[in-house]
Amino acid sequence: MKKMCGQYDIQGSAITVGVFDSVHLGHQRILKRLVEEANRRGLKSLVITFHPHPREVLNPEIKIPFITSLEHRLRLIRSYGVDDVAVIKFTRTFSKISPDDFIKNTLIKKFNAKVFIAGENFLFGRNKSGRMSFLKRANRFSEIEFVAIKPAWFKKDIISSTRIRRAIEKGRLAEASSMLGRPVSILGTVVKGRRIGRDIGFPTANINPHHEAIPPSGVYIVNAKINGKLYKGLLNIGRRPTFGKGLELAIELHILNFKKDIYGKDVEIIFKRKLREEKKFPSIEALQKQIQKDIQKVK
Repeated sequence: MKKMCGQYDIQGSAITVGVFDSVHLGHQRILKRLVEEANRRGLKSLVITFHPHPREVLNPEIKIPFITSLEHRLRLIRSYGVDDVAVIKFTRTFSKISPDDFIKNTLIKKFNAKVFIAGENFLFGRNKSGRMSFLKRANRFSEIEFVAIKPAWFKKDIISSTRIRRAIEKGRLAEASSMLGRPVSILGTVVKGRRIGRDIGFPTANINPHHEAIPPSGVYIVNAKINGKLYKGLLNIGRRPTFGKGLELAIELHILNFKKDIYGKDVEIIFKRKLREEKKFPSIEALQKQIQKDIQKVK
């Protein structure tokens, strides 16, 4: 369930708060502990996240793609068995709330929090002045127990969404997958394209990736998840140089043995491995032969 923030009628909750962009291994530690604590104490497990992303509101001039859009991360968060997810609309006014007011008026009054779980380096409230380590020591809120979770590490450094984003954008998918604890994937909506794939005998679904970080140009072996079902596929990210210069960047998905109409549907594309670089072929026939070879490798 997704709720924009209002009064929340529950007997008691175990809560975590954060953006959770990418839902990486560090986030997963928090979500698993959240569900464990809620089950042990007979509470509801609740994740509070924000939309728009705080960076979009506070630093709109910084144009950095997210790893997961709101809908994508909600899907991932729910997959860890949480009872509910509440989405708070993030505004400049909201960003000025003090940590104490956030705890009293949001966590306690609105969500009846009994346990608050977050990473030990978690910062929140006006100017990020709220610190999880201080809350644990100060014990100013007798209604809530504060549980701090240690971060996850990869190659001698703490896992972060920034590290994962850089790895994806540089094509280091194995490295990104190690930090995510799952294969790299993007969630996108099927939109109408130029129908180039259909015209040459390989129909493709053109994907709008919801402003998510995408790997570099190239041809990839992927799985496509549609309505919970997995299909084998071939993905091309690039500008289709065989068909001329100056074409816009496109993400084109060819699903093997698939003929359903999925315009307007959301598709999760799960990257298996990069097959080859995108290149300009001397003729359409040469491109068709290469695609046939690519499909055989997918099979």
